[in-house]
Amino acid sequence: MTDLIDKTALVIGAGRAGSAATRLLVDRGAVVRLLDKEPKADADWPRDRVESGSDSDPGAIDGVDLVVPSPGVARTHSLLDAAVAAGIPVWSEIELAARFLRCPIVAITGTNGKSTTTVLIGDILAAAGHSVFVGGNLGTPLAESASGTERYDYAVVEVSSFQLEWIDSFRPRVAVWLNLTPDHLDRYDGIDDYEDTKANLLRQLRADDVAVLNRDDPRVWRHREEVAGEVFSFGADAVGEGVFLDNDFAVVRRSGSERRIALGGRPLRGAHNRENMMAAIAVAAVLDIPLDAVDAALDSARGLPHRLEAVGEKSGVRYFDDSKATNVGAVEKSIASFDDGVIVLLGGSDKGGDFASLRELIAQRVDRVICFGADGASIAAQLDPSCPSDLVAGLADAVAMAAARARSGQVVLLAPGCASFDEFRDYTERGRRFAEMVEAL
Repeated sequence: MTDLIDKTALVIGAGRAGSAATRLLVDRGAVVRLLDKEPKADADWPRDRVESGSDSDPGAIDGVDLVVPSPGVARTHSLLDAAVAAGIPVWSEIELAARFLRCPIVAITGTNGKSTTTVLIGDILAAAGHSVFVGGNLGTPLAESASGTERYDYAVVEVSSFQLEWIDSFRPRVAVWLNLTPDHLDRYDGIDDYEDTKANLLRQLRADDVAVLNRDDPRVWRHREEVAGEVFSFGADAVGEGVFLDNDFAVVRRSGSERRIALGGRPLRGAHNRENMMAAIAVAAVLDIPLDAVDAALDSARGLPHRLEAVGEKSGVRYFDDSKATNVGAVEKSIASFDDGVIVLLGGSDKGGDFASLRELIAQRVDRVICFGADGASIAAQLDPSCPSDLVAGLADAVAMAAARARSGQVVLLAPGCASFDEFRDYTERGRRFAEMVEAL
């Protein structure tokens, strides 16, 4: 369905993605019912084309030709159940956008590292002279790239599992799957369900498409057999074709040739960023991007806000904001970026993570754990007895305790492993408030 003229579309969720989907639908001639917990109106939308309402209205599905749920809308929402039962198409915002996009898509998913890798791939393509849209779950919805008059050579899009729940024709030219560790287990029926949803990214690929997969991640690598197109992998050890590490270099073997690209001395630091850089280099290889463009992008790359970001030093103690570390796998990578002497702040609204899996790493590198927030007590219980921890009410108390107990040369690391919704609007607000608390010490 690409002819939307005078079709009735139901958009559930009036946030960033829902608003972008509404604009695209209106541009394509549809009439939109925009629903939210609190109905909203936008004066920029033609009043005769957009109607606001509540997402709790069971009659909202009547007469609808298409349903577009925002990523935050649970799969079990009653209106989605009703749409499926009635045979009404349900498309995520990326499914809708891709149907009207005329440039190749590079789509990046994974539990961790998606945003950094997405931006880096966009920078590489831009350095090669291409016009590039960079967005998706990272920030600007993909629907924005399909609206308006601007034309792109590539759309580089971060896609989350939530966005992959309702797709049936979304087909990237290059699909990148970075890793998979437990996350969002408050939404999925275990890690296998979460993994299966991520794997939707690969299921529409054709013979001339490419899947860039992490061969060091067993849950990712086992999906290589499902790929209809080419599989081009990255990982630590040498392979016949793919990207691998050789000390401080990434080695690219493809089509009988070999290229070496320095990773050491680049602004992006840490083992997790080496994986992100290898993935981006793999994409550059399959798209035949010149080496000088890759070098230029790697040299200019900077870490994104709230992703292991240094936010201050007080009395010889360094403070790092990794508020984006909202799952246990991300916490593991965050702690592993430091040798020892770490005071780590864990807490917030738990998404079903197994914090007990951190015990060994904490014993090796962490001097003190401070748990905070709505699920701080549960996290502390998972770490005991091998990792005794302090428990405080909120983030402000955690920062105050860390500052009081830290010694010169140590690191205070906010890597909460949880969502932020018990105290903050999102992880960006949590990270910003952490930086303000550090500045006030």
